[in-house]
Amino acid sequence: MADTAKTPVAPSTFTHLHVHTHYSMLDGACRIPDLVKKTKELGMNALAISDHGCMYGAVEFYNACRAGGIKPIIGLEAYMAPKSRHDRVQIDGESAYHLLLLAQNLEGYQNLLKLSSLSYREGFYYKPRIDKEVLKEYGAGLIATSACLGGEVAHNFMKGRKMAQAKEVAETYLSIFGPDRFFIEVQKHIKEQDAVNPELAELANKLGVGLVGTNDVHFLTAEDHHAHDCLCCISTGRLITDENRMKYPTQLYLKSPAEMKTALAGFPDAMENTMRIAEMCNLELDFSKRYAPVYRVPPDKIEADLKLPSCPEPIESLKEDDKYLRQLCETGLDWRYGTKDVEQAVRDRLEYELKIICMKGFSSYFLIVWDFCNYARDNAIPVGARGSGVGTMVGYLLGLCNVDPLKYSLLFERFMDPSR
Repeated sequence: MADTAKTPVAPSTFTHLHVHTHYSMLDGACRIPDLVKKTKELGMNALAISDHGCMYGAVEFYNACRAGGIKPIIGLEAYMAPKSRHDRVQIDGESAYHLLLLAQNLEGYQNLLKLSSLSYREGFYYKPRIDKEVLKEYGAGLIATSACLGGEVAHNFMKGRKMAQAKEVAETYLSIFGPDRFFIEVQKHIKEQDAVNPELAELANKLGVGLVGTNDVHFLTAEDHHAHDCLCCISTGRLITDENRMKYPTQLYLKSPAEMKTALAGFPDAMENTMRIAEMCNLELDFSKRYAPVYRVPPDKIEADLKLPSCPEPIESLKEDDKYLRQLCETGLDWRYGTKDVEQAVRDRLEYELKIICMKGFSSYFLIVWDFCNYARDNAIPVGARGSGVGTMVGYLLGLCNVDPLKYSLLFERFMDPSR
């Protein structure tokens, strides 16, 4: 993946930056191909994806937009923990606030992926959450907006708190992103937003940051509201006939620029800033290359006085994963054969395999498989390799399989042909 020249946005008056696809599970009801087609029909030339807490639809969305002549903006509506992502607590009845994040470039996209992964691995509590600590660490290349009424800034106004408290929260985000990459977000779907929007606009003015208008898109057209309502009932375990249940406004569809101009009539800058953000976001993904995962060898795992009898080159010239793989194979000789002083045929086969594996950059692949197989054995989980990998000496010495390839005349080339 690599950044290339900026992709220009053709003349338009509005860009949807807050959009949930069907990858916002049981919440969004926009199929990506239909979403892109509708955007084009409405005369808009850029579109964002901002699914709840996940990046599942990013690549499909990117490719569909490019194929449809729409500039893709990859984003995420993140869940922010009230305090640390490690704390399983609620404040004011909330376990997470919303924050809209949009990738400006490749670095921002990679940071979105990192934040999304951390939210599931370290911050999950009802929902996948991040916090301001990791946002500071991985905030480069990202544009942030204060999000909907579920955002931390708007939440303070909703609770009847003073401007000073909302301003303090907003200043925290401002310190992370700076005045050019942090925006106060306004929406117009329900009466509560009508009450809060003037305060949000005043706050943006006090902070000297942009005000941006969005439509919290959850379904494609106004006619889809009932279908989306049924989806929400499935999500919450309720019936359509239940009176006291969560109901989404009818306005959460992909509106035209003209409709958004009417909705945001009191905030003209909020319209213009959608286009400003669209121009700021220029992500180029290169799918012509394939990237294999890399095994990060812990520094203390390589033996200080490592000796590799079969290695034809200086140990110092080896990459860390190649060196560690050879070290594990040396240990495996003793484990499998009772000694490292094995017959020459075993040494020759091992060196032949290692030469090809290292040449093709597959050392990390073997180490990753070894790592999870090793974990499985240590935790009484049945594990065993199958397929052509069983015919490798390296796999045998690592314990990935229990078949000696020399004993049964198994060919390494069935797994990895050096001529391919």
